[in-house]
Amino acid sequence: MIALLYDVHGNLPALEAVIGEAEAAGAQGWILGGDYALFGGWPVETVERLRGLERASWIRGNGERWTADPDSAPDNPVVPGAIAAARAALGDETVADLASLPSALPIEGALVCHGSPLSDVESFLPEPGDDDDRLLDGVDAPRVIFGHTHLPFARPGPGGVELVNPGSVGMPFDGDPRAAYALLGDDGRLEHRRVEYDHAASAERVRSIGEGWSEVVARRIERAVMDV
Repeated sequence: MIALLYDVHGNLPALEAVIGEAEAAGAQGWILGGDYALFGGWPVETVERLRGLERASWIRGNGERWTADPDSAPDNPVVPGAIAAARAALGDETVADLASLPSALPIEGALVCHGSPLSDVESFLPEPGDDDDRLLDGVDAPRVIFGHTHLPFARPGPGGVELVNPGSVGMPFDGDPRAAYALLGDDGRLEHRRVEYDHAASAERVRSIGEGWSEVVARRIERAVMDV
């Protein structure tokens, strides 16, 4: 059984809760889907914890790309300040290591990516959309596993490809603040899971950074929505 962990965003308590539950459920391997440290209150500790997992396969997300190349990131009230904080905390070597991870990874019966096979910032939504074919970018794997939107779901996509978003470990956006992840069994069966943790404390940790971006992120963790 493999645990699918996406969008941790430096939220160490959420990550610890998910790892504990996944191991108790029998997880023996890990797919790590990107956006590990950016926006979080524990960027260094989160990366260290993930590096301690055995049998883990990593890809990068837009967070790793942006942190290594700030000029490629959006210029808005949240992202640049969060990038500066992550770069200062992680250091040049770790920033470069994370950015050098592959953008996609084939596993048995699936393709693992961050946003979509086409892009790490354009992604599928819970309801079918006109862009689904374009985002699939010709991939014909039976299943595509991705994250980025922080919205857990599974649905059929173009050509019968199953589209799977495990949701966000550290910052869900579906109104449920519990940490989200998924388990993938040896038989291919997928199970979405939610785990309680002290999300209010994680929000306060980010808020205590005392910058404009950190207040926005704290509210997102508290309310489990993007637009706050």
